[in-house]
Amino acid sequence: MKKHIVTALLLATFICSAQSEEEAIRATLQKYLEGSSYSDPELIQTAFYENADLFLSKEGQEIWVLSPKEYAALFENRVKGKFNGREGKILAIDRANDIASAKAEIRIPSRNLYLIDIFLLKKLSGEWKIIGKAATQMPEQ
Repeated sequence: MKKHIVTALLLATFICSAQSEEEAIRATLQKYLEGSSYSDPELIQTAFYENADLFLSKEGQEIWVLSPKEYAALFENRVKGKFNGREGKILAIDRANDIASAKAEIRIPSRNLYLIDIFLLKKLSGEWKIIGKAATQMPEQ
């Protein structure tokens, strides 16, 4: 009986730990999503490792690479805190120890844009950070 109780407690601890790690990853991704939806460059930058690379889609370029600071600067001339029409949604998270990948969709209805973002995250000094991001523009739906 004691073995079953100890096993159950260990299993419960493992499940709670896994859930709290996923919640921490979601919180990091939400900083990026909310920062880009409400034109908050500082919030965007807090989600990223400062030396991360963002591989983006841009018309006329095969690949457009920006740093988190350069990406955040794209939102500087907008009204901070006002919803800009960019809708983000986390679709999936996959974690293995201190690394994770995630997928999100970004919709900008006013521009008829649908994008998919793929993130690579790592837990650094106890905090989840986006260390890389790739984005693609999806065909119109």
